[in-house]
Amino acid sequence: MGEISRKLFSEARRVIPGGVNSPVRAWKAVGGEPVFLQRGRGCHVTDADGRTYTDYVCSWGPLILGHAHPSVLRAVQDALRDGTSFGAPTAREIELAQKIVGAVPSVRSVRLVNSGTEATMSALRLARAFTGRTKVLKFAGCYHGHVDSLLVAAGSGAMTFGVPESPGVPEVLARETLVARFNDLESVDRCFEEAGSDLAAVIVEPVPANMGVVPPEPGFLEKLQERTRARGALLIFDEVVTGFRLGWGGAQGRFGLEPDLTCLGKIIGGGLPVGAFGGRRDVMAQLAPVGPVYQAGTLSGNPLSVAAGIATLRALEQPRVYDQLEELSARLEQGLRGAAREEGVPVCINRFGSMFTVFFGVDRVRNADDAAKADTRAYARFFRGMLERGFYFPPSQFEAAFVSLAHSADEIELTIRAARDTFAEMRREVTRDGTA
Repeated sequence: MGEISRKLFSEARRVIPGGVNSPVRAWKAVGGEPVFLQRGRGCHVTDADGRTYTDYVCSWGPLILGHAHPSVLRAVQDALRDGTSFGAPTAREIELAQKIVGAVPSVRSVRLVNSGTEATMSALRLARAFTGRTKVLKFAGCYHGHVDSLLVAAGSGAMTFGVPESPGVPEVLARETLVARFNDLESVDRCFEEAGSDLAAVIVEPVPANMGVVPPEPGFLEKLQERTRARGALLIFDEVVTGFRLGWGGAQGRFGLEPDLTCLGKIIGGGLPVGAFGGRRDVMAQLAPVGPVYQAGTLSGNPLSVAAGIATLRALEQPRVYDQLEELSARLEQGLRGAAREEGVPVCINRFGSMFTVFFGVDRVRNADDAAKADTRAYARFFRGMLERGFYFPPSQFEAAFVSLAHSADEIELTIRAARDTFAEMRREVTRDGTA
């Protein structure tokens, strides 16, 4: 950490809890104090002390085109000249909604909101109202934002800090949330039996990214869809991370599934705050002002966020975009795996499309229980080693890393070389002190 970042962190702690506005930014999971980032261009970010890093955080996923993409900047500048907010309908909202409806198979109608958390919160309220039921099933390690009833066995920052149930969440709400194990249909069936006829919805990240990346096993999501339909419950895909990240139609497009409701965020805002939820027309028709379910937001459909989102989605419509991401990501995965094997460092690399996680000390990770067995101290060493070499990875074992279209083949090769050197350093440390 440079002198300026250190000074900024000290100042921040005087006026901001923990010095950060989102817990994982504090770097408690990897040790040390966070660098303060000042600007980004392409696949690089530069901190307040002037040091530049190749970025694999990508603002936690939304920057699929890279930082400060020219078309996104132009779109935001054009929108900015017209005004920052109106609290009234604008034409750009329609265009973004049309693109989402045209791309995501299950979404026939969509409501724009301000964040992924707001999207999941609203989707749950809508599901409960539509079904007339109260219980919700989620999966351990899946994070759906800091909604009270979903902050139970959550992943991401909550998993990092060992707080599966945050203080401040009323017990009466927690009792309405059932928790199953991802990739484990037996645990799903047990929860279904416990809920009986009161199960309103199952909410799931189709490819979890908040216990680290954990791909679904063949047939798992399909069976979830079958079970919810048989029980009259709604299936909610939380595609805040995976939407437009894993393909033009999101994860559901790749799996050929149609959940009842879908939550989106991140990429559809092109790096600005945004969220959305949408799905079946009969379900969405319950929303005010058409139906009785109330949901509102002063900044919903904010013109700057919408403009950035439209520009991003236009770029993603171009031919071979997702093929390019797949090629880059596959090369990085293979290179990291080979480098770790050469240096004798035990890793499990989970990747799906352009999102991946390097787990240490475990053979496989298929759910939150497996992820919890990972060697977080080894990951912290890896993080610090890569940072010293100019590569910025997520400051937590349980967060996804992302490849963007701004990453070149040369950058991927440089990353692999840096990882090989980092793995070698880790092996020497183990040899010297006898610890993992």
